[in-house]
Amino acid sequence: MRAVAQDHRVAVLDNPALTAPTALNLGIARAIGGVIMRMDAHCEYPPDYIPTLVAALHESGAENVGGVTQVLPAADTAVAQAIALALSHPAGVGNSYFRIGARSPRWVDTVPFGCWKRETLERRGLFDESLPRNQDDEFNMRLRRAGGRILLLPSVVTRYYARATLPELWGMFMQYGYYKPLTALRAAAALRVRQFAPAALVLALILGVLLAPFSRIGLSVLEFSGGAYCLFIAAAAITAGVRRGAAVGLAFAAALPTMHFAYGIGFLRGVWHFAILMRAPDAITPQLSR
Repeated sequence: MRAVAQDHRVAVLDNPALTAPTALNLGIARAIGGVIMRMDAHCEYPPDYIPTLVAALHESGAENVGGVTQVLPAADTAVAQAIALALSHPAGVGNSYFRIGARSPRWVDTVPFGCWKRETLERRGLFDESLPRNQDDEFNMRLRRAGGRILLLPSVVTRYYARATLPELWGMFMQYGYYKPLTALRAAAALRVRQFAPAALVLALILGVLLAPFSRIGLSVLEFSGGAYCLFIAAAAITAGVRRGAAVGLAFAAALPTMHFAYGIGFLRGVWHFAILMRAPDAITPQLSR
């Protein structure tokens, strides 16, 4: 509120819905400039963040421009450090370049936060207010489907503070997974392979458990999927332990399955609700502080 009192250009808007997409749309409606930029409060931004993105937006031909995120632990614990590592590691987030980084500017499927010309938002539409999670993914899917391009600038680094505990991480990824099928349906766009992988793992394990007592095939599916996943987690955890210490390595072995299984279970639940039962979005309450 001190910023509001000191600068007439700053305004605090009431958001009765208490969700991110509604807040974004309220801010866009009140903004008067030719460039709209999203900047979330749980991050720290470099001094040149705004001019660099605005210049790239005008010079590159992109419809959305963003930087990479340096994920930092929210607490001085092994678990918080492991969570931050998992959110910026290919074992946790696949080839999500804004999380794992890139060597040079590249065209991508999404960037954090976003920087757009006002005319782009007027032409492509605003954010889907029925999506408490993944509203930026849905918008970027819609943008790309209409021929727009999204540019990632690795020279622009935002410091992002991750969740501090495994239950918080589970809740976040459960919601991400749950709304992902609805996101794709709303945008009429295809999902990336990395977005199917956790659900495929969960489905394989469920089918293996159900079929193993009655079929050798079921037992083989369970042994292969479960065994391969355990080896994958063990290798990642050992590598993390060597580099970050044993405590972080053990916590990393817990953080990765937390992300994968929460997302996978949420995704399958979302497919059941939105693609099969054709239900309206559930009233899953987002974590309002983030």
